[in-house]
Formats: sequence, C-alpha cells, structure tokens
Amino acid sequence: MTSYTIALNFEDGVTRVIACDDDEKVSDAAFRQKINLPMDCRDGVCGTCKCFAEKGKYALEFYMDESMSDEEAAQGYVLTCQMVPQSDCVIRVPASSAVCKTAPEAVAGEVLGVDRFSDTSFGLRVKLVRPMGFLPGQYVNVTVPGTGAHRSYSFSSAPGSDMATFLIRNLPGGVMSGYLSGGAQPGDAVTLTGPMGAFYLRPVTRPQLWLAGGTGLAPFLSMLEQLAEQCTDQPVTLYYAVTRAADLVELDRVQALAARIGGVEVITILAASDDDHPRKGFVTDHLTVDDLKGGDVDVYLCGPPPMVDAVRAHFTTLGIEPANFFYEKFNPTETGAEAGAAAA
Repeated sequence: MTSYTIALNFEDGVTRVIACDDDEKVSDAAFRQKINLPMDCRDGVCGTCKCFAEKGKYALEFYMDESMSDEEAAQGYVLTCQMVPQSDCVIRVPASSAVCKTAPEAVAGEVLGVDRFSDTSFGLRVKLVRPMGFLPGQYVNVTVPGTGAHRSYSFSSAPGSDMATFLIRNLPGGVMSGYLSGGAQPGDAVTLTGPMGAFYLRPVTRPQLWLAGGTGLAPFLSMLEQLAEQCTDQPVTLYYAVTRAADLVELDRVQALAARIGGVEVITILAASDDDHPRKGFVTDHLTVDDLKGGDVDVYLCGPPPMVDAVRAHFTTLGIEPANFFYEKFNPTETGAEAGAAAA
C-alpha cells in the first residue's frame, strides 16, 4: 500500500500535513488524524466538503451536479469525501483550522549549532524529534531558549527532513539575536509550532521570477531544495538584493542548488554605493519588461514592506501584471513576519 502526503491549507494560514493511503479518501484520512474537514453527507451529494486542489493527482469518485459541477472539477475543485489521491497533494480548505478542530502542530527539537554568516545574519540548525511537514516557503514560530518568547522564521531547509535550518537577521537588542550571539549552546531545547503562511511554492508551470531581500532569501533556499529534488523545465530568475557584499550569505549554497536544477539565473544587487559590484541600487532598478515575460510569469517576493510596495508600483510603471504575484513581508522588528500572498 502506498501512502501520500496531503497538505491541508486552512484559510487562517495554518497548514497541517497528513498521510493518506492510496485507497483512502482524503476526508477519512483527515478524520483518522483528528482533523474534522467540513462534512455533511459523505456521499458526494451536499458539496459541504468542497475544497480546491492546488497540486497533485487524484481520482474523484461519485458526485452529483448539485454538489459540484463538471466545470468546477475541471478547474481543480474537489469533494474531499470522494477524493482518492494518486500522488502528494496540496488542498486549500475554505475554513479555519479552529473550525476543523485542529491547530498548528508543535514539534520539539534541540539546537545543533549556530552559524555566524555575517554581522547581519545568523544560521540556526535544529534537530527535530521527527520530520515536520511544511510547504517550501512557509514559516514557523521558534521558541527562544530561556526566555519564554518565540519568533517567526521561514524554513531555509527542505521539507521532510528531521533537521530544520533558518536564516535569521541579527537585530541589535533582539531576543533571538541576543540568544544566538551569546548564549546558544548545542542541545538547547526548542519547539517549532506551525507551519503557517500563504507564501509557498505552487506548481511550477511557467517561468519563475523570485525576489529576495536580505534574509528574505530563506524561503527561496527551501524552494530551491525542493526543485533540486523534483526538477523543472521552467526557467527561474532569482534576484538577491542586500545592502553590502558581506550580506550576500549562503551564496555558495544558492549557486550549487542552481547548478543542480539547471535553468536558474542568480542575480545579486548591492544597495551600498561604496561597495564594488556589477549591479548597484535596488531590485526595481534592474527589473525589466523582459523579466516579466509579457505577464506569463509567477513572481515570488520575500522582503521588507517598502520592497514589496516598490515592486508592485514598478509593475504598474512597466505596464505589465504577472500571472501570479505571491509575497511575504517581514518587518525588521521583534514582532516577526507579516505573511501574505496575492495573486494578480
């Protein structure tokens, strides 16, 4: 018997990843794992369990036109009470996690080590008691040992591993920064709670334009890790913008993953005027009409709010809207990330 991984994305940003056997309906698998998806008839008649399958192959058993039209089924809508997976799937559930009697899962781990990549960034490596399911690009809340506080960070590691990594900005006076720069010890206990966020890699069916600002590179590292495993025939352009050359961290890893994938162009930009670099300024100084492929492109952006706003305005100036625009704003404060996504 084959078991597939099903990611359930709830409307409040929480994601739960469940296992579903190849002869099992998704609603039954969810219930078995204590998640009550919206349900009434269980027979494909009422339409209460209608969701949207963003990714994956599956078979739909009986359903009536009153519950879901053939046109909806062709668009990717499913009835989870009649859906039997034939591959790993991602499903968007039009209900909150609380309504479905579930919540973000908490996974315990211990610190393996801290890497000081630069004066402005750290790498945190955590060994988990078990792999944590997430979609590349999503984030979790990470407890800060000895403080009772937690902070939100995107995974920079591949899904499905029992080792999680994070790329973290060094904020003077910050709780996590203080821990990483001074008191961190291998073996320190941490808890990861999540995953969460609507910023994650969708099926790659057209050219990709990825824009990373500073430690906003983290989710793209996770995305590159997945593409390196799954492969793609679509071109990927990654703009990586930082202040100074010393802030171009994890670049060797990015380039190694790009070489494995093939068809990935990595473009770095420095904002500091006194650093020598081929490209200076901001991302919007270098994004061109050619990058937007006439609108046939998926754009992903992770960076501070001014970067998101500037890129949106730049699209208007160029007179081209991308097919999809997904973004995550992170605030350079102790409040953590403001996750979000928009589709054009």
